Amino acid sequence: MRIAVVGTGYVGLVSGTCLAETGVTVTCVDVDASKIDKLNQGGIPIYEPGLAELVIKNRANERLFFTTSLKEALVDADAVFIAVGTPPDEDGSADLSYVIGVFDRGICSGGDQIHCTGGDEPESEISCSGRAG
Repeated sequence: MRIAVVGTGYVGLVSGTCLAETGVTVTCVDVDASKIDKLNQGGIPIYEPGLAELVIKNRANERLFFTTSLKEALVDADAVFIAVGTPPDEDGSADLSYVIGVFDRGICSGGDQIHCTGGDEPESEISCSGRAG
């Protein structure tokens, strides 16, 4: 199974790494090129106990990859997890513009994939969707 994770913040990086640890091939994608460069050079942009060791191990085992190309991340992906920021909007509700932006960049342009999104705030919870083959 191949999984794409869009976003390499706390949720995306930890989720992608843990999925890779289960034996799944994961490609994490982010628009922040400096963050992706750091990850590809073995650096970790966040602190989570044990994360660095798991990232190094799963990269060495070729189960965890990092890119800035959404197109590259989606190649042969069976599922896509969207883990981008949902900061509070002016009225306190979740700002879903980053989530919507992922879809605007063509995430639904083809293939039989399951798209999973969610967030830390209850207002940002969006169900999984997919297309039958």
